[in-house]
Amino acid sequence: MRVVVIGAGVAGASAAYELARAGAETVLVDAAHEGRATSAGAGIVCPWTGREEEPLGVEGARHYPAMLAALAEDGQTEVGHRTSGALLLIGGPGGADGGAGAGNGGDGDVDGDAAEVEERIRARTAGDAQAGQITRVAPEDARELFPALHPRSSALHIPGAARVDGRLLRAALCAAGERHGLRTVEGSARIETGGGRVRGVRVVRGARGHTGGELLAADAVVAAAGAWVPELLGPLGVEVRVAPQRGQIVHLRLPDADTAAWPVVLPRGTGHYMLAFDDSRIVVGATREDGVGFDPRVTAGGLAEVLDRALTVAPGLARAEHIETRVGFRPVGPDAAPLLGTVPHLDGLVVASGLGSGGLTAGPFAGLVAARLALGKDPGTDLTPYDPLRGPAPTPPRTG
Repeated sequence: MRVVVIGAGVAGASAAYELARAGAETVLVDAAHEGRATSAGAGIVCPWTGREEEPLGVEGARHYPAMLAALAEDGQTEVGHRTSGALLLIGGPGGADGGAGAGNGGDGDVDGDAAEVEERIRARTAGDAQAGQITRVAPEDARELFPALHPRSSALHIPGAARVDGRLLRAALCAAGERHGLRTVEGSARIETGGGRVRGVRVVRGARGHTGGELLAADAVVAAAGAWVPELLGPLGVEVRVAPQRGQIVHLRLPDADTAAWPVVLPRGTGHYMLAFDDSRIVVGATREDGVGFDPRVTAGGLAEVLDRALTVAPGLARAEHIETRVGFRPVGPDAAPLLGTVPHLDGLVVASGLGSGGLTAGPFAGLVAARLALGKDPGTDLTPYDPLRGPAPTPPRTG
C-alpha cells in the first residue's frame, strides 16, 4: 500500500512515521511554507488547564512516552522534551489579583476565579497519572521553581506538564521514518482523484504552477498541511473551515541562568505563557491574530503585547537578551476542536488539521490516528467531535 502525506508539520511528520513503521510505502510531501506552525510553536504539553476539556490533547499527552520510546529505538533521542511541570498562576500579576482580562483560547486560557479554576483542574486531573498530583505553591516556592517570577505569584503546580522543541521533534520523526523507508519530497502538491477516490498526488517543485511535475500514485492521502489545507482541498470541492491565526512568539536568553528544569508558566485569562529550555532560553508568547492572512511580519504591536505580558508576570526577564521572534500560522477551525477524519465522498482522503495552539500537544497523536485511518484501521478514539467537514457551531436562538 502506498500513502502520500501532505504537510511535514508535527501531525504530518507523525503520520508519515507511523505509516512507514507499519510497513506502508510512504511519501511525505512538504511545500516548506514560511510560518509553519510547528516551527514557531512554544511546545507546551499541558492539556488540563483550558476552560473546555481537550480529550484529543489529553490523549496526545498520554501518547508522548510511547512515541519517545519508539523514536529512541530508531536512534532519535534529541527532541527537546522534558517533563518540567507547570505553574498555573492564581495570585499576583497574571493570577487572581492581577489578571489581564479574558483569555481567547489555547495555552494559558484559564479564566475564572482561583477557586473555580482549582476545582475544575483538580476534577479534570483526578486519577490521571500523566497529569500527576496538583498542589498549591506559595509565592516563595513558585520563585524557587521559576526565579524570574513576580514575588507575589502564587500558583497551582501541575507536575505532569512538559515541553518539547517542535523543530527537533519534527526532524526526529522524519529521520526515524527514513529508517523505515520514508521518502520526503519538497514541493507544492495537488491531489488527483477519479471514480470517487484519491488516485495520487502531483508534486511541483519551484514556481511553475500546477502543470507537469511528478505524479505519485497513492491508495490514500493524508492532508496535514495546517492552515493551508483549504487551499489544498478546495479544488476537489472539499470545504474545510480552517483559517490561519498569526502567532508572534519571542525567544529570550538569560545570561548565566540554568533554566533547564524551569517549569512552564501559565498566567490566568490572558492566553499568554512562558517556558524554558536547556540553553538559558526563555520562550514567551504569544499573539493570537485573526484576519491577517499569511502575513509573516513581526510587528511592533505584537512585540509590545508579548513583552508587556511577560514582564508583568516575570519582571526578572527584563535583563534577558532578545534572541529572535518567530511567527507561525496556527490552523484554527470553526470551534475549539481539531479537524480529524475521513472525507465520505472521496475514499482514501484523510484530513488532519485545525489543531490551533495545541499542535505540539495533540499533533503526534493526531498523526497516529490519521495513519490508522489511511490504513483502513480503527482510529482508536471517538472522532465524532472532529468531523473535518463540520461548519461553525450553531448560534443559540435569542430569547426574551
